[in-house]
Amino acid sequence: MNQNQRLKVPRRALDGVLLLDKPVGLSSNDALIRAKRLYLAKKAGHTGTLDPLASGLLPLCFGEATKFSQDLLEADKTYEATMRLGIRTTTGDAEGEAIQTRDVTCDQAAVEQALAQFRGYIVQVPPMYSALKRDGKPLYEYARAGQTVEREGRQVTIHALELLACALPDVTFRVTCSKGTYVRTLAEDIGEALGCGAHLVMLRRTGVGALTLENSVTLDALSDAADAQRDGWLQPVDALLSTFPSVQLDDEAARRFMHGQRLRLADLSLLEDVLLASRARIYDAAGKLLGVARVGEGVLAPERLIVG
Repeated sequence: MNQNQRLKVPRRALDGVLLLDKPVGLSSNDALIRAKRLYLAKKAGHTGTLDPLASGLLPLCFGEATKFSQDLLEADKTYEATMRLGIRTTTGDAEGEAIQTRDVTCDQAAVEQALAQFRGYIVQVPPMYSALKRDGKPLYEYARAGQTVEREGRQVTIHALELLACALPDVTFRVTCSKGTYVRTLAEDIGEALGCGAHLVMLRRTGVGALTLENSVTLDALSDAADAQRDGWLQPVDALLSTFPSVQLDDEAARRFMHGQRLRLADLSLLEDVLLASRARIYDAAGKLLGVARVGEGVLAPERLIVG
């Protein structure tokens, strides 16, 4: 081997979910690359981006778990955020330049009243500094060129919005919201409701679907850990599917399911929670995860299967 040839490190066929506590200043893709390198994993992906300004829960999927990452993209998210009243910025957060400054004359009671206006179904206009595309180009590219394009408002759901601290001009809140919600935009809109404007200075994601920061790990801890300890931080693939009811099949039904065949619900002993659901996680008689199925029209229909 000559000096220009590099020795390839063998990659591992690894299946599981890592609950990463992403640091501020690192993109989601860079965090994924670092974790994938530490695990020497063949295949990995993340379940929705966090801005470099944001920290917190970033579930990373390895191997077969990548088949189910879409379920977390669709899931509700929970954040803790701090907004600074009185200043609007170009980006809606602390990375942008100030474009307007106004006096902050509200009190905590007014903040509480403003938050109440944003619970439930609301309409947001996506920010220019976002990855949404117009004519094949991300909006942030237009914004960096000093251009503003028309954006349609989109309905999102704010399931919960709670005031955590009010040390004006800074306000800290916790929000649980649907897919597609921009917390930067939420902060800006709350600031406008208070008559003074606002921008986001801190954002930390604490929950994605049923997953939380409780069992998460930092990149520094991963780097310092031995291989066995590192592997111990991996959650099983079905950690992504914990909100789905489970179905256990006998050997014959499991064989047919893994061949892509639909199973008649009438032939299976299913609990009511399965019959009322639209999807279920499927196991064989030994408790091994086989995949996910659609439930409806009298059948259990394979949707995504685990290989091997």
